Amino acid sequence: MGMTIQEASRKSGLSAHTLRYYERIGLIHAVDRNMNGHRSYTEPDLSWLDFLTRLRSTGMPIADMCRYAELRRQGPETFATRRRLLEVHRERVRAQISQLTGDLEVLDHKIDFYNAQENE
Repeated sequence: MGMTIQEASRKSGLSAHTLRYYERIGLIHAVDRNMNGHRSYTEPDLSWLDFLTRLRSTGMPIADMCRYAELRRQGPETFATRRRLLEVHRERVRAQISQLTGDLEVLDHKIDFYNAQENE
């Protein structure tokens, strides 16, 4: 027995609108339907949605996510291509982390400056 779109939305943290959009653009496969014609999500669907959410939260463009999803549908022969796509994204994420770490250091320095000024 699968989950309704509302249950999948609640469990995934994605809106029903986003789930429908992801299906429409091919990020998720055409979701199975129950005998009433309503979408019926499975645990593997939720695992995939979790991965997509992580890709999105780390800034992967939707086009790259769609490319990855298409490669995934093509099967194991695309493992190397998928790995390379994720490696390139990982480097972008590492660069973002480095930039944010530097930005945080500047903020910490400024906060320390104001704390010192207030305590004089």
